[in-house]
Amino acid sequence: MNILIIEDEPQAAQRVEKLVNAIVTDAKVVAILDSVKSSVQWFTSNPSPDLVIMDIQLADGISFQIFEQCQVKSPVIFTTAYDEYALKAFKVNSIDYILKPVDADELKQAIQKYKSLTAAPDKILESIGYAVQMLTKKFKERFVIKVGEHLKSIEANDILFFFSLEKTTFAQTADGRKHILDFTIDQLEGLLDTSKFFRINRKYMVNVKSIQDMINHSNSRLKLVLKTCDDPDVIVARERVQEFKDWLDK
Repeated sequence: MNILIIEDEPQAAQRVEKLVNAIVTDAKVVAILDSVKSSVQWFTSNPSPDLVIMDIQLADGISFQIFEQCQVKSPVIFTTAYDEYALKAFKVNSIDYILKPVDADELKQAIQKYKSLTAAPDKILESIGYAVQMLTKKFKERFVIKVGEHLKSIEANDILFFFSLEKTTFAQTADGRKHILDFTIDQLEGLLDTSKFFRINRKYMVNVKSIQDMINHSNSRLKLVLKTCDDPDVIVARERVQEFKDWLDK
């Protein structure tokens, strides 16, 4: 199996190569590249490898620029230091991705997943394309709201939090105003930049800059005090507490 490694950290590249040789008995690492430029040059002058193991952040840019500059026919396993929550859709629809540092068991599972799909190459390519599309998509930046007989555009980042009340979704801004939106909280979760917004429970999705205070609450939960919010019970659901803390601790 011919495998191409694209990784700009020498120690990480050596580790991936070592793991690949241990996991795949017939593995041949055809090259180790560290940049978008060298990768584009390699793909345009060499036959496609069976598999590519590719870091997202490279020395001269992000690896998705490779797909924009040349044709990549091989299936790809991405490695990344990106936040796991932001890549859930990617994990479902790609060959696989692995959070760095690369774990041997996770790499083994990813390669096994690749092998299970080799009988359906069209499905592999479709999954790669969808993964790239998901990770390069832009988050929603503005919302158009109705103010009386007028329409107004507000920046997403100017919204302190979103909340649901009686099957209606509201966006609350720093001036304390509540604006009705034509989106559900579930829909907003897929539209907003997850580095700035976090869904703490079924009712609330909060902007990191809206948080004034955090208080330990019963049953291992957290209670939040939000700017301009008069709800005394804004609670981070117990099953989301650790993920919420990780989100804050970036």
